[in-house]
Amino acid sequence: MISRAEAKEILQSMTQSASLLRHMRTLELVMEAYAVRYNENQEEWAIAGLLHDADYEAFPDKHPGVIVEKLNTMGEVKIAHAISAHYTKWNVPYETLLDKALLACDELTGFIVACCQVRPDGITSLEPKSVVKRLKDKGFAAKVDREEVYKGLELLGVDLNEHINFIIGVLRKNRDELGI
Repeated sequence: MISRAEAKEILQSMTQSASLLRHMRTLELVMEAYAVRYNENQEEWAIAGLLHDADYEAFPDKHPGVIVEKLNTMGEVKIAHAISAHYTKWNVPYETLLDKALLACDELTGFIVACCQVRPDGITSLEPKSVVKRLKDKGFAAKVDREEVYKGLELLGVDLNEHINFIIGVLRKNRDELGI
């Protein structure tokens, strides 16, 4: 299996944007925590989170094809499939819990980070009700596809408030590193 160090090298070879790197680090942390919760392979889930948007900056018109092809070539078929399915409009079937979790965590984790950035104390006192309220405001973090958030919840079979609370908990533990 690909190591986390190898995954970081791949990521750094394709991505320079600090905000995009932070997004992928947040997904790495959240996915690793969900792997623990679901008794799944922590390294595999963390790497899926870390690399899900690795080619977005360098190859926006081919995303996620470049990273998916690279991972498939390396024999990382399960991770590659999850990455190829992390947006429902690509019409890739959701076959594993990893596929569903990556979809459920991607947009919502980014949204929660956006919520932190407009709060004086960042993530310190953020509660799920504040995130839910912001989700209803289409003008806030307008690029976040709310349909993807709700479809991810449905596929993973989790409650919105519980899912938000879980993600907040993971991010809060890593607030200093993430700058939130």
